[in-house]
Amino acid sequence: MNSNRHTIHVAILGLAMLTLKANSAYAIDDYTLGPDSIVQEGVPQGTVTQGQWTSEKIFPGTVRDYWIYVPAQYNADKPACVMVFQDGGSYVNPEGQQRATVVMDNLIHKGEMPVTIGIFLSPGVVPATEPDQKPRNNRSFEYDTLSDQYAKFLLEEILPFVGESYNLTEDPDERAICGISSGGICSWTVAWEHPEAFRKVLSQIGSFTNIRGGHVYPALIRKTERKPIRVFLQEGSNDLDNLHGNWPLANQQMAAALNFAGYDYEFVMGDGAHSGKHGGAILPESLRWLWKDRVEEK
Repeated sequence: MNSNRHTIHVAILGLAMLTLKANSAYAIDDYTLGPDSIVQEGVPQGTVTQGQWTSEKIFPGTVRDYWIYVPAQYNADKPACVMVFQDGGSYVNPEGQQRATVVMDNLIHKGEMPVTIGIFLSPGVVPATEPDQKPRNNRSFEYDTLSDQYAKFLLEEILPFVGESYNLTEDPDERAICGISSGGICSWTVAWEHPEAFRKVLSQIGSFTNIRGGHVYPALIRKTERKPIRVFLQEGSNDLDNLHGNWPLANQQMAAALNFAGYDYEFVMGDGAHSGKHGGAILPESLRWLWKDRVEEK
């Protein structure tokens, strides 16, 4: 195997156990945002437009908010890279833990990330039909299901819609997808099912557990011919442990399987809990790593 293929931030112990490398800079779940996550003077800021999408084909009847980020450097004459974010509201919030649009502004300005249009999507909601009823959240069905249904939703509904207004790349190596928790496993599933469409994955505290069968991925990865996917996994040793499984162990199993199968991957194991603090703190690092091949080529 190519020793330069990846950097894994954990050490291998015994047969299957992986433990985090000590990092004295952080106390438990004590992560702070760096300068790339803060608005910087002199850095052009992209625009964000918000709307609402009602699915009529893949998830008929569901309604969701969306946000479209367009960097200041976007040129309609040249196809832009694309990055889709699940649970988009938590990523597009400029005061939140992730601050993805701020990070993208800074990295694109420095040439550490290509010109990329961000598509931020909320999970679907089925509106209530009676005044005394509550809307039904479709998140787990969309995100945790092991099928290509959500990928089809992106490819047949969302990307064509956004493509009506912006010049989007069709190169799968220039399409990335990101999510946290169930949004993390969803991102992997999209690329796993359709690597001809998406080949870059960022999973934060991904739910590779038995919510809807996602615990099978390490075995599938080991027994399936390697797919052309580049993936960044972030996890915390104080993540969830419940009836669905153990999140830290599940992500360690994912990393071990990716290593065995020869994938281009990065695994960062911290001491965080089931939150966006650690993932937000290293979001600039995550995006730099994910996109470095496209920056180097250009």
